[in-house]
Amino acid sequence: MICTFYSHEIGFDKIINKLKNTYPKADFKTYAEDGSQILEMETKDGFFGSANKITIVYRERNEPSYQIPEIDDSPLTANLKGLYGYVDSLPSENEKVKGLFLHKILTLNSEFSINQEKGKTKDLKELILELAQDFDAILFAQPDTIISKSDGQHFLDKNLDLIIDANGNCQIESLDVKINSAYYDKNQTEISDLQIEWKTNSEKILAERDIKINKHLPYIESEDEVVIRTPKEIAERVCVLAMTNLVAFNNVSGEEASAYLKEYNLWHLVSPNEKEFLANPTEQKKSQESWKCECIWTLMWAINKVDDLGFPDELCSLNDIPEEDYPVSPDKDPNDFINSITETRDKLEIMAVNDFYYRLDWACVDARINGTDMDAAHPGVVYERHYALNWLISYNGADWDDVTCDT
Repeated sequence: MICTFYSHEIGFDKIINKLKNTYPKADFKTYAEDGSQILEMETKDGFFGSANKITIVYRERNEPSYQIPEIDDSPLTANLKGLYGYVDSLPSENEKVKGLFLHKILTLNSEFSINQEKGKTKDLKELILELAQDFDAILFAQPDTIISKSDGQHFLDKNLDLIIDANGNCQIESLDVKINSAYYDKNQTEISDLQIEWKTNSEKILAERDIKINKHLPYIESEDEVVIRTPKEIAERVCVLAMTNLVAFNNVSGEEASAYLKEYNLWHLVSPNEKEFLANPTEQKKSQESWKCECIWTLMWAINKVDDLGFPDELCSLNDIPEEDYPVSPDKDPNDFINSITETRDKLEIMAVNDFYYRLDWACVDARINGTDMDAAHPGVVYERHYALNWLISYNGADWDDVTCDT
């Protein structure tokens, strides 16, 4: 094998047409095998010349998108997750390029390899370059081939310049990450005035604080597409989070929290991950769970127990919530709190805030990828609040453990 192409774009027919235009006298054969589409091309060096043959094996994701889903929807999706992990583990002399490369991997939708089966196909290097540019591809190249730039396995950009190899070598200063708007999950052709207003207002706030803006981020769902969690659902979730939070800060043990939740018939509301945490609250898990303070704060805001969510440039303080408004304590029945919550903030207010955290979370992710500081906001706070808000608006219908913060 000479190399494997990875691209955000899809199109086996596009490859076929390219080869037919480049080698009009060649013999072609196409067929499907094991979930891949295969193209074989044979050429001859003159009438009495020897035959040359290349094989291209192509596959694509079941549902092209601009991000890798958590669930493996195709063999390629699983492979891309492995690719991301491999690249992430490599050393790098240019962390900015490595970050962009990792971001580009998240957008990939297709994969195809080129193998010289026999002979030496004329102008093959030029063909590889043209395909790389047509597909805005990244290439996984082997050593000692016509396009190699390293003595081990390595990655090339669309110009066949070295992105990274096993030693961290890099020959480029930047890497384009392009997304086809056709692959966005949401239909962006029918946009309401409110969606435009949310996006505009969010970007205005970001601009005022000198936070990077991605003008190409899509609009969030419209008000008609979103169902806000019920007051009871939110209150129940707050009660569970409040108990796991007490364990995270060593105020009660996992056994005591579990017993409390069972005593008041709330155990069925505890998520699988939370049950695992309560059964074995290691120090590492406690550290992770302590961040859920921000989720509690956000959900309490949604049910009007917190007046002002505040800008996410510092950690919240749950001590600022009056004791009588807090859902749990040793001598308190949390069901009284649950039954007292009968309304939430206005749906449009929640969605406007969700839009803001969506765009701010993108800026935090972008800063991390590019190795720059995010001084205007606390990325951890932003993520946890975005997480809670996405659960609030039933984003992708996900249960608590399965919420994603796609950016």
